Amino acid sequence: MTMPDAMPAGLEPLHLDEHIIVLVKPVGLAVHRSRLVGADEDYLIDRLRCVIDGPLHAVHRLDRATSGVLLIARSPQAAAELGRQMMARTVRKTYLAVVRGWPAEEGGIDYPLTGSTLRGEAKPAVTRWRRLATVEIPLALGRYPQQRYSLLEVVPETGRYRQIRRHFHHISHHILGDTSHGRGDHNRLIRQHFGVHRLMLHARTLDFAHPSTGQAMRVEAPLDGEWNRLMQAFGWAAPAPGPHRD
Repeated sequence: MTMPDAMPAGLEPLHLDEHIIVLVKPVGLAVHRSRLVGADEDYLIDRLRCVIDGPLHAVHRLDRATSGVLLIARSPQAAAELGRQMMARTVRKTYLAVVRGWPAEEGGIDYPLTGSTLRGEAKPAVTRWRRLATVEIPLALGRYPQQRYSLLEVVPETGRYRQIRRHFHHISHHILGDTSHGRGDHNRLIRQHFGVHRLMLHARTLDFAHPSTGQAMRVEAPLDGEWNRLMQAFGWAAPAPGPHRD
């Protein structure tokens, strides 16, 4: 398989070989056409196909509004092996999220979720978090003179539709910038005072075994400008990734 001379604009490569591509998906870009996305003129897979020949298979999903690590297989064989790892739950995904309030230092949400139509039978869904930092800012909203926010490391143990966003809505620690499952008043606050117009959810690391060599891999996606702006405004340093867990 040929290697591209350069990646398309807006796509930062993290790892590239003849079997897989790992890159940073920017916020606001859909991965591929689907009934969930609707009509659009720009898709990540289409950008890649302009510079990379052969099949391209997105191994997992990231919402249009979520940024971070995305894994692409370059053959049906690689896609099948990575899919097997996904089904066996040996692939570990960690996210960073900024949420309303101060949840416990660590915890889990075990709450079944329906599929993408938000109808039908709910299936088991589990999300775990670790609190990394907190802040209280002197901005009045509603009956509260200050607002509390937290930076979380989030690990979804299952892969339901918008699982992380819906789970934190369920426990009333809504993710900032979430226009579907969040709080509009807090979203407006971070837009007006901090210039942040995005969902504060970022797929930070991905641990998996290389589909050809079996080598254990960890890939980390850096934060974008809006993330760094809010981190600086809240006085938070970029946290070190947690340890790899088999």
